[in-house]
Amino acid sequence: MPRFSLSLLLLLSLFAPVPSSRLPSCYEVRAAFQLQQVGRARLVPEVPLEESDLQICDNKASTCCTHKMEESYQAAVKRELAHNIQALNFELKYMIDAHISAFQGTFTYLIEKAANQTLSLFDSSYQPLAQEVQEPVRELFTDISLNILGEDMPVEGAVSRFFDALFPLVYNHLLSPTRAPLSEDYLECLRLTRQDINPFGPSFQGMVTELSKSLWASRMMKQSLNMAIHTINSTEHAGMTRECTRALVRMQYCPHCQGLTLIRPCVGYCLNVMRGCLASLADLDAPWRDFISLLENIAGQMSGSHDLELALLGIRDMVRESIEYALTQGRNLTSMVEKVCGQLHEEISHKQPREVTFQNDEDVDETKHPSPAHVRSSLPLKSSKNERPRSLKSISREFIMYMKLSKAFYAVLAERLCDGDLSVRDGSTCWNGEDVVESYTKNVMSNDMKAQVNNPEVKVRGRNVVISQVIDQLRHFIKVVSL
Repeated sequence: MPRFSLSLLLLLSLFAPVPSSRLPSCYEVRAAFQLQQVGRARLVPEVPLEESDLQICDNKASTCCTHKMEESYQAAVKRELAHNIQALNFELKYMIDAHISAFQGTFTYLIEKAANQTLSLFDSSYQPLAQEVQEPVRELFTDISLNILGEDMPVEGAVSRFFDALFPLVYNHLLSPTRAPLSEDYLECLRLTRQDINPFGPSFQGMVTELSKSLWASRMMKQSLNMAIHTINSTEHAGMTRECTRALVRMQYCPHCQGLTLIRPCVGYCLNVMRGCLASLADLDAPWRDFISLLENIAGQMSGSHDLELALLGIRDMVRESIEYALTQGRNLTSMVEKVCGQLHEEISHKQPREVTFQNDEDVDETKHPSPAHVRSSLPLKSSKNERPRSLKSISREFIMYMKLSKAFYAVLAERLCDGDLSVRDGSTCWNGEDVVESYTKNVMSNDMKAQVNNPEVKVRGRNVVISQVIDQLRHFIKVVSL
């Protein structure tokens, strides 16, 4: 070959295209950064950097991350963990809220029904008292509803005020043979002497006892439901430690720096990180289990010896028994009253007592006795719908069934967070915080705080102040209710 031809071939070979691999790019990292709404895309470099100022994600070689990106990653993991905890809490909170509404609706229905039944008693059997007794009945059932709501409204005081107001009416319309109107002073004397004279016999104390037991159980159930919501809400605002935030970034986003946007953490690695982050929440496990046991006890009492429905609907019969007892003691009561309050002067001498009509319960049509508007509107609970709501027994049984399922809620919180898409469970390669591996080889720590001191992924320095306060509140509540 001529020397000229050889030189020409050599020259052409220098400028000929040479096959090569694709140039390194951070395109996939940028796409993930935008898709997961971590931050602005311009923070991600176009190509991997040989040198960077990273503080969390160690770069053994070139990296697609910067310190500014790490700051965005830290904000992202805080949002994501808070959102994931809220998502797990949502089902439990929704169930509790639904049962709060169910209990409230049934309480309202029972109180209104009991009030209407009591008023119908006077319409059917003690007509002369029907108009004047409406206000005392209204006050009695308003006090009962306030007691259920947790107000400082002792049952004995409410029942006592009702009978104090009832006695002057019974004496004036049913026991006294005179039609002369009683003076305010005489009526006040009757009110003040009711407890000493005891005109209504043992029914008063029986009514106090039955209502006290039943209202206590219902009030404690309502307070327990509110305590459950408070506990759950508090866990959502506990905050994360700096060590937890950095560990979450290493687990979820540091592989992105190496272009590994699809790799997922090893399950053991995820458990260590999550258990370290949630170490204080795991401390809630024991008091939460005790709290669920307390709820079971209260629900059992509501369905058994402390049945509010029976107690409320039994008020009508106890009021009737009280009045009938007073009627059987007519002469003795009149004598005692006159000794204390003085003799009555008849306006028209020797008038007969007003007629009292007694009617069987079966003959009373409660639908013909609508509750007075001022009676209904004064009750602080919402008006119930026309249809009968579910019974307290049914609501209690269903509620406890759901709550039993949540007994281990805080013990398995880390497992539930690591379940699904967050970590790998099928034996595939996974991220261990440093590299892609076949399996995670470090020890997986248990939930309790003592074990978490040795957590290889997260430094657990102590208990969260907010969670510690919630635990103290929960234990105090259990202690007070259990007394």
